[in-house]
Amino acid sequence: MDKQQDSYMTEETLIEVVENQIADSEPKKVKETLMRLVMTGTPREEAIQLMACALAIEVFDVMKNGSSFNTIRYGQNLDALPNMDWMED
Repeated sequence: MDKQQDSYMTEETLIEVVENQIADSEPKKVKETLMRLVMTGTPREEAIQLMACALAIEVFDVMKNGSSFNTIRYGQNLDALPNMDWMED
């Protein structure tokens, strides 16, 4: 990955994207995940960071492999939070 691509993967950028997805309710699963995590005791800031990790997997795949954003896998990774075993794959 080159320097320009690295700049798209900053934590700040990923968090901003997640916050925008929540504000837009698109995809709907993002807002649902935030509500579920907060309702089960995860602080909001930590929940957003966890969700940004799930997003990072998809962004990385798009940039590395030139594939399309996989909304199904993104949703599955969001559903698995706060467990992040999928990060080991």
